Amino acid sequence: MEASAQMQEKALLEQGRASLQDLLGTNWEVTFRADQLPEGDHGWDAMLEIKSADGVYVQMLVDARRRVTPKDAAGPLTSMAHLVRRVSQYTRILVIAPWISPLTQEALRANGIDYLDLSGNISLRVSRPAIVIHTHGADRAPAGHRPPSSKPLLTGLKAGRLVRLLADVAPPYRASALAQGAKLSLPYVSRLLDTLDDQLLIERDGKVIVSVDWQGLLRARAKQTDLLRNTEPASMIAPNGVKAVLNRLAALNRDSLGSRRELLVTGSYAARSLAPISVGGQLMLYVQEHPLNVETWADELGLMPVSEGAEVLILRAKDDSVWQRPMMVGGLWQVGLSQLATDCLSGPGRMPAEGEKILEFMAANEHVWRKTDLSRQSEATHF
Repeated sequence: MEASAQMQEKALLEQGRASLQDLLGTNWEVTFRADQLPEGDHGWDAMLEIKSADGVYVQMLVDARRRVTPKDAAGPLTSMAHLVRRVSQYTRILVIAPWISPLTQEALRANGIDYLDLSGNISLRVSRPAIVIHTHGADRAPAGHRPPSSKPLLTGLKAGRLVRLLADVAPPYRASALAQGAKLSLPYVSRLLDTLDDQLLIERDGKVIVSVDWQGLLRARAKQTDLLRNTEPASMIAPNGVKAVLNRLAALNRDSLGSRRELLVTGSYAARSLAPISVGGQLMLYVQEHPLNVETWADELGLMPVSEGAEVLILRAKDDSVWQRPMMVGGLWQVGLSQLATDCLSGPGRMPAEGEKILEFMAANEHVWRKTDLSRQSEATHF
């Protein structure tokens, strides 16, 4: 290990120890056992001892990492934890990192591994001496703790395009087929798939993707995006009521023999048509991003711009993927289910709860909306 990396690891270990000491207070001793510090690679980085005021103590093997993923948690860390438990049921594994993602925390807890990060995410359960700590820190990596990486994140238009394709079409398929289907470069798709593999959102057999956790994938995408910020909505009121707007949209679809897809309904109204959970909310309509589209469609639907109290939001679709695999529901064209779930989960107010309800609907009706192969990716869905 290079000298700078060793210094970073020592600093991380000490910060983690100090955080734990502060939480437990002065009646406890939290120390590293100098005689147990490993020389070379022994699978852990230090032996931490936590001692209560009455002298009862527990020893923990510490694995300090600059970055830890769900795949690390489910793979090598779990293997090490199982091995340690076979030797001593009282010795536990503690992972210390600058930041640990919610997905990684879940994977660590599922495998009985304790963790601590410098943003305040801590889970520690020891039977003797009795210690139970569970604190919530940052859900997103603080800027100072984001490691340099060539792997893309789930932000941006290209990522959204690939996420929708992975959710909407069941595997198996290869990266090359996904790149062609999503109209993205193969190197980009390969890097993003590596990221999703690290997060246990896809499973691969060699170069073939054989499983996709589409619910986890859509939730992860939604956490890294913001519906209103990304779509630059135009706020409108409907003088004749929202119902009149919906009737006008249905009439436009009938006049065009059901083939008109220049506006797509999303948000609360679309969610309620399939999985009702609440009433009210704003009507959200996607239009193609063009300087005149918002004004043209506002006139067509009898809408008037307002600065506050909007009943209708006209959203600008920043990518053609918004229009892919739409749904016809009750005479209205709506965004596809994967787009609807992401929009709701990343929306304001009660919309995330509506998004969760849509995910439940999707799970119960997967045979209806999810395509069986990439050759059918352009098909619409009818409910």
